[in-house]
Amino acid sequence: MLTPKDRLQKALAQEEIDRPPCICPGGMMNMITRELMEKAGVGWPEAHRDASLMAKLAAAVYEEKCFENYGVPFCMTIEAEHMGAKVDLGTDVYEPHVVGYAIDSVSAWEQLSPIDFSRGRAKVVLDAIKILKAKGTKVPVVGNLTGPISVASSLMEPVTYYKELRKKKEDARRFMEFVTAQLILFGRKQLEAGADVIAISDPSGTGEILGPRLFAEYAVPAINQVLASLTQEKKGVGTIVHICGKMHNVYGEMAHITSNALSFDSIVNIKNARENLPGRTLMGNVSTYALEFAQPAKVAALTKKCIMDGVGIISPACGLGTKSPLSNIRTMLGTVQGKDYWENV
Repeated sequence: MLTPKDRLQKALAQEEIDRPPCICPGGMMNMITRELMEKAGVGWPEAHRDASLMAKLAAAVYEEKCFENYGVPFCMTIEAEHMGAKVDLGTDVYEPHVVGYAIDSVSAWEQLSPIDFSRGRAKVVLDAIKILKAKGTKVPVVGNLTGPISVASSLMEPVTYYKELRKKKEDARRFMEFVTAQLILFGRKQLEAGADVIAISDPSGTGEILGPRLFAEYAVPAINQVLASLTQEKKGVGTIVHICGKMHNVYGEMAHITSNALSFDSIVNIKNARENLPGRTLMGNVSTYALEFAQPAKVAALTKKCIMDGVGIISPACGLGTKSPLSNIRTMLGTVQGKDYWENV
């Protein structure tokens, strides 16, 4: 019988498996809810700052039969914070978010700080991965990186950043090279700590915002550079890339992203994605909204449709809202395992 780690690794490698894995990576794809915090006896924002608490909360995701993986961190602000952005760590209702930018132009990129892995929340993540890895080899540990465009647009005002991608191309290129290099270092550190899979989520790097030309010019090369470096660092590491928004105008560019799996928002029609991305492992895309507000029967139906449409790895479309009931999350996992939804409520 396959372990959750075996099943996920085989799914990413496109090997034969008994059923799709059901995971939620972490990072932007949040898997923590208030109900889960109560059961684990660990809350936000404390778990963002303490490795043992972060690991305990991440482990609860698997132990409470929500998903078949561990994953850290629980936000997408760590890289930007270390590079100079000011971050509010939030509450038990909402995740950390940037409240102060580090620079006001791509031309000021040299003012940014490199990530110091010996302190702060980057170290918390690395220590949490080590704790989770020490639990054994049955459950896959997913490390998370914020995508290059999303980090860049967290370091400065996003509208200005998008404009300067066109108007200040040389400085924008140097800025992106710096950000990408830092992400590579963070990803390597996560692999060294014991991560089995690296997920990159780049919600601000969507083709809807950038358009096909800038998506191809900036997002795809930066993401692929990170992926190439990490797969060179650790042979056989699984990789996932999540891009938000509609995909119809950038499928051609998406095809060039070299990750093992491509993860999509619920707005994406999986049948259409399957037609445009033949031979790729697709991940998703059970509605985040439905997981929070619908009844278990609806969640079960959406999960079954994803499987029928060709999803290779079942996951929430864009993570979970913190008020999502555990009954709905367990229903998604139970449906993948072949159970009727009411057995999991």
